[in-house]
Amino acid sequence: MLKRLINFSLNQPLLVVFLTLLLVAAGVSAFRMVPIEAYPDVGDVQATVITLYPGHASNEVEKQVTTPIEIALSGLPHAVRIFSHTQFGLSYLVVTFDDKVDDYFARQQVNERLNGINGLPAGVQPSLAPLSTAIGEIFRYRLVGDGMDATELRSLQDWTVARRLKMSPGVADVVSLGGFIKQYQVNIDQHKVDGLGLTLQQVLTALSRGSVNAGGGFIEQGQQQYVVRGVGLLRSADEIGNVVIDVRHASPILIKDVANISIGAVPRQGVVGQDGDDEAVIGIVLMRKGENPSQVLTDLKARIATLTAEGLPKNVHIAPFYDRTVLVSTTLHTVFENLAVGAVLVAGVLYLFLGNLRAAAIVALLIPLALLATFIGLQLRGLSANLLSTMMPKSMAPSDSRLADKPRNCRPIKVASNASGMSR
Repeated sequence: MLKRLINFSLNQPLLVVFLTLLLVAAGVSAFRMVPIEAYPDVGDVQATVITLYPGHASNEVEKQVTTPIEIALSGLPHAVRIFSHTQFGLSYLVVTFDDKVDDYFARQQVNERLNGINGLPAGVQPSLAPLSTAIGEIFRYRLVGDGMDATELRSLQDWTVARRLKMSPGVADVVSLGGFIKQYQVNIDQHKVDGLGLTLQQVLTALSRGSVNAGGGFIEQGQQQYVVRGVGLLRSADEIGNVVIDVRHASPILIKDVANISIGAVPRQGVVGQDGDDEAVIGIVLMRKGENPSQVLTDLKARIATLTAEGLPKNVHIAPFYDRTVLVSTTLHTVFENLAVGAVLVAGVLYLFLGNLRAAAIVALLIPLALLATFIGLQLRGLSANLLSTMMPKSMAPSDSRLADKPRNCRPIKVASNASGMSR
């Protein structure tokens, strides 16, 4: 059989050349579409459930939140393990599935069970974590603004930068760290409340009632209709102070009569610093599991450029200090160099033993052809090209448009937190 195949190939050189060129074209096309990773994602199929129960001790969270969720998630199809962790104000569960299901089936099953849970404390709502893995951190940056403090930068990060970056294709989530989360604080003077004959519940009810918008229908005037609505959302400390608690003898009692209103920050349990500055605001971009990191980073950088030009103040910019493409390019450069050396050694050894340069070159030519065939197989199976699946020759290196340069001014980031974790 092999002899007949060799004879056929020798008698049909044009067909062999055509099939070789077809293999090369298909391999190059597959290479351009296959996701390129430095290392593969070998994690299990998992669904993570996060539930917040602020202000409650871990044993209360365990009894009232974690245990009911564990019971509800027991017996899921193809589930093999449930891991739970409970701490102050937080319940964290990870459901692991076997390899017979995909991530979206697993998340759907978990979500159906979560919607049917009864008996959880009022206001507690379990939610699924973003579809990302431990190797999903593809981009880190620091938000830098001249003349802006940590509170202003954190507000800009939470309400502008993170929201815009989450809209980039392939991004699962953007985690914000550092700075101070802005908060309007109402410090009630109990003596004044008692002196006016009020209760603390009346003050709390007035605050919740005074920060709502209301619809009022419409008014017809001729052939036109005017929509009527009441705008009551609080926007400043002064507006909070003017909320009415009660009316006595036609005189309103306001929040500012019984409390001191100030602008503060949510208590935090950690800091993020860089270059001796202990008040840095950074963001971590998480890639959705299974996405092409090169394409996700390309779209992300384009969105960052647009955001810097149009959505941020002139004195604020996004300074990256980690980019996954740097790791990918460094890894590929090492692989390319090793493959080039290996191909030269193979050709040299063959020439030394065969004494024929043409035979040595033909055998060495099979190395890149075999790799192109590997790319075709990876594309058909939906796998990524990484150090465990394949190695690529130098001639197949991605173009500059796919591999970004190393970010400038890369400096270390230090993160400090206590045992309870870090404020986000």
